[in-house]
Amino acid sequence: MKFSENWLRTFVNPALSTEDLARAITMAGVEVETIEAAAPPFDQVVAGEILNVERHPDADRLSVCQVGAGAQPLTIVCGAPNARAGMRVPVAMPGARLPGKAIRVARVRGVESHGMLCSAQDLGIAGDADGLLALPNGAEPGRDVRELLDLDDQLLILKPTPNRGDCLSLLGVAREVAAVTGAPLRTPEIRAARVSVTDRLAVTLDAPQACPRYCGRVVRGVNARAATPEWMVRRLERSGIRSISAVVDITNYVMLELGQPLHAFDAAKLEGGIRVRVARPEEKLTLLNGTIPGIGPGWLVIADEKKAVALAGIMGGLDTAVADATRDLFLESAFFAPDAIAGRTRTLGFGSDSAYRFERGVDFGATPAALERATQLIMEICGGSAGPITEARVHLPPREPVRLRLKRVERVLGIRMERGQVSDILRRLRFEFSSAEGEFRVTPPTHRFDLALEEDLIEELARIHGYDRIPAATPPTPATLLPVPETRRDAAALRTVLVHRDYQEIVSYSFVDAAWERDFAGNTAPVALANPIASQMSVMRSTLAGSLVNALAHNVSRRQPRVRLFEIGRCFLPAAEGAYPQPVRVGGIAYGDALPEQWGAPRRPVDFFDVKADVEALLAPRAARFRRHPHPALHPGKSAVIECGGEYAGWIGELHPTWQQRYDLPGAPVLFELEFEVVSGTALPAYTDISRLPVVRRDIAAEVDEALDCQAVLDGLLNRRPPIVTEIGVFDIYRGTGVENGKKSLAFRVLLQDTHRTLTDAEVDSAVSQLRDVLRQEFSAKLR
Repeated sequence: MKFSENWLRTFVNPALSTEDLARAITMAGVEVETIEAAAPPFDQVVAGEILNVERHPDADRLSVCQVGAGAQPLTIVCGAPNARAGMRVPVAMPGARLPGKAIRVARVRGVESHGMLCSAQDLGIAGDADGLLALPNGAEPGRDVRELLDLDDQLLILKPTPNRGDCLSLLGVAREVAAVTGAPLRTPEIRAARVSVTDRLAVTLDAPQACPRYCGRVVRGVNARAATPEWMVRRLERSGIRSISAVVDITNYVMLELGQPLHAFDAAKLEGGIRVRVARPEEKLTLLNGTIPGIGPGWLVIADEKKAVALAGIMGGLDTAVADATRDLFLESAFFAPDAIAGRTRTLGFGSDSAYRFERGVDFGATPAALERATQLIMEICGGSAGPITEARVHLPPREPVRLRLKRVERVLGIRMERGQVSDILRRLRFEFSSAEGEFRVTPPTHRFDLALEEDLIEELARIHGYDRIPAATPPTPATLLPVPETRRDAAALRTVLVHRDYQEIVSYSFVDAAWERDFAGNTAPVALANPIASQMSVMRSTLAGSLVNALAHNVSRRQPRVRLFEIGRCFLPAAEGAYPQPVRVGGIAYGDALPEQWGAPRRPVDFFDVKADVEALLAPRAARFRRHPHPALHPGKSAVIECGGEYAGWIGELHPTWQQRYDLPGAPVLFELEFEVVSGTALPAYTDISRLPVVRRDIAAEVDEALDCQAVLDGLLNRRPPIVTEIGVFDIYRGTGVENGKKSLAFRVLLQDTHRTLTDAEVDSAVSQLRDVLRQEFSAKLR
């Protein structure tokens, strides 16, 4: 909604600057999006009268004009083709500053020119012009053009919300300003036209739900060629509507002024009375813009006895349009239900100012008044004789009273409003109400379709009272610290561990490609999206592996030689017992060199054991157990499941060569994925004596079957170790000379210590002997 500030101030004129007025409107809930000047800055431009026009002696396309713009006539050289004697035009005096240029006395082809005759383009009030700007014939020479054309005006562009259709008119905006500022509201004086002819057209409502009120009037003997007054053209243009003809301009003007769209038919082209009905199958109608829309049942049309003549609430028909030869009019002012118009312009592919208002709601109580206003202006500008108003009316939207309780106002807004204060605001809003015992019964006006609930009225009180006057009271909340269990770690603690291990965090979509689920999870039935945003994001992930490999491939394709990434995210598993499990998991991937490039260590690619150390650091201080196990995403001989505290914790391994090739990775990365619920657990800190006594070390070497897992042997030793054995670890695996085929040699480091006394050789030998017996008895090991 764009309009002139000066036009608005003819309705309501508060003592506020343009900026303060715009802020008041915005704070009332109707956003002022932009403020534009009606014309750019310029000065020393006055009205002048061309007294004489002569041909330039040395130029065919130039004229030498004598111009009266003050005490003495001025000689001005002009190239405009429409310059003529007696014409009133803007004159830029010597010293004037126009947009982009300064005016001075200059010689033009040997003739001294004392100023410049201006077009609308020269003044910056039009994009182009084909000649001088013609001023009204009564313009007094020497008068400032800015004052004459009201060019110091400002244009306000409003962006009302869809529920505020009442603010799509000057009267509606003026009501808001008057309510907010308390300034008096001056509405246009609408006088009932004197009925001097008896002609009328019958109106029939065949679709009363879609059009419950229709008013029409015949006006005979109008002069359709009459010129639209300059003040009306100016207001229309500053509202973004171009002038077409006097009759059309008047209907547009009333729409902007009162918010009621109108339409004028050429009465001579109508055949019989008016019927508001649903379109017939295959019915054709050429609209004013030349289009022939595909309408049919469900579309509301205005028709005469033989044909459709307008698309109701949207646009009139070309066959019954007003032309220069039109002498008799039929004026239409109607109320169309918003549901009957909403969405139609989207189907048509074009909109109209009328449809924009009808689909948001038009004041059905002012339908006859708008018709009287249009009749009044037509008779003043175009002449003519008015007939009586013909009205067809059925059940209009009910205006049910709404209860408003003062206690409810206080509860919702957080401030106490007295009865007199509420009454004052309701009067300023021009609402009808009654009150008794702390309650009001408020009847919404016919122009407010957005008022139906008590909360709607409370919002009105807040708007007019002022949102900025409602204190921001912080609710009292007790600061209770939540318990932080020592046996759990949050995601931030896990992130810290991984960042210290040289990993960088990524955040990826939970929507992934179905191929990722097949490749990295062996999941042929993932959780599918009903309406995916893209074909490659059609399912929910059940593993983080696809996201990590995709991020790695993105970095490798951009020449990143060493990449370490991790993610903590939610995965989505197929439904189990009617629910979809959504576990949170911790995933990581390492690629490239094991260490950053440096002089202190040779380069080597990252391997399984480097990432295994990272996983052990993440699970510390609890011990992790790694057991060989295949996984769809991993190399068959380089993958394992991870167990911690006797429960499944995740998996680890090197990427399968097939997927390495498919995702264009020069080397094989190592991945891991852990269950967050397991990883976040930690052992409760407990005090342990620190021994001051020396540690005794013994080594044990044993040959076992090649197929026997080293971890199984180590677990057997740890489960049967004597109390004085503090640590057992594998420090060497040997295959080769001296070891039978199908066998391997495992070397174990055994540390023994007591916290209270020094161990004797006999105690040490006995403990080592027990471990040797375990190797022989449980694993058939051959001791070396």
